[in-house]
Amino acid sequence: MLLQKGLAFPRERSVTESAGPMAALVSRLAHAGLLAVRRRASLSLNEEIPVRSVQSDGVAEPQHQIVNFNPNDRRHFIGGSDARIIMGDDQDALVRLWREKRGEIEPEDLAGNLIVQLGTVTEVLNRAWYQRASGCTVKDIQKRVRHPVHKWMAATLDGTIEQTGAVFEAKFMLPWAFTEEAAAEKHMAQLQHNMWVIATRSSVLSIITGGGKWVEIKIHADPLYQHLLLTAEKKFWRCVQSGEPPVLFNIETPRPRLEAVKVVDMSTSNQWAVLAATYLRTRDAHGEHEIAKADLRKLVPEDAKEAAGHGIKAKRSKSGAVSFEVLVAEYSHASV
Repeated sequence: MLLQKGLAFPRERSVTESAGPMAALVSRLAHAGLLAVRRRASLSLNEEIPVRSVQSDGVAEPQHQIVNFNPNDRRHFIGGSDARIIMGDDQDALVRLWREKRGEIEPEDLAGNLIVQLGTVTEVLNRAWYQRASGCTVKDIQKRVRHPVHKWMAATLDGTIEQTGAVFEAKFMLPWAFTEEAAAEKHMAQLQHNMWVIATRSSVLSIITGGGKWVEIKIHADPLYQHLLLTAEKKFWRCVQSGEPPVLFNIETPRPRLEAVKVVDMSTSNQWAVLAATYLRTRDAHGEHEIAKADLRKLVPEDAKEAAGHGIKAKRSKSGAVSFEVLVAEYSHASV
């Protein structure tokens, strides 16, 4: 009854039950389609999965694309370590990176680079030491994030600070000639790149040196430098796509604003010792010199453009400021 009223469906017949000369061909096509679906389902497991992270204050952050870690796909995006080369001053390194991104050469094997390996093996200790010293929690460890708009930009994070959302970057550096200013300048491009990718305004550079010293450096986002960084990375990526060799962008790294919180003993610095001796030796003479200049200015008449005598000359500028210069010829015959 239902079948007659059109409310029921007839039983589907399999391909083997179907008659006709096209049965074998249909069977092969169906089998091929099934295999294609299975391959697509398998590939989908490795595709990017959009996620939305939430800050500790409950405010939702911009949506980012999370990418499964695969060391062979670095040529498909620009990462933080690439940004340091792009903004650097080594033309050979820039061309090598360009060739790597184009697939012309294999990425450099860093297995024999001791400094890189020391940074890798000390990263867990670095993170633990930072958490112990700061009281903050590091999350998103080795999380790879792709920029929501510029798909060719990505960042593999050492972590983010749960309490502030800041980028966390762990580094190992040699102690010789180590300064916080040099360390911040060296890693500035990478930090600014990573901050741009995850849309945060601050970062923490946690450094362990070979001399057994731990240093924390806080770096804030620099909008002007990030604009120049994005421009340079866009140009570099166009070179990757077009095949045109890139050239250095010659962008000056901004001087980091470091928080002055340390008390430093300079007694081991020879240069400090020499300059300190000069300062102490000339201190009294400098004080007398400044007092003499102030008294001489008072003696210059208000309507005088110049006043000279006893080896010196005072000159009044259009703004009224009085400056002094030494008259060498007169000074040698000046009376006492």
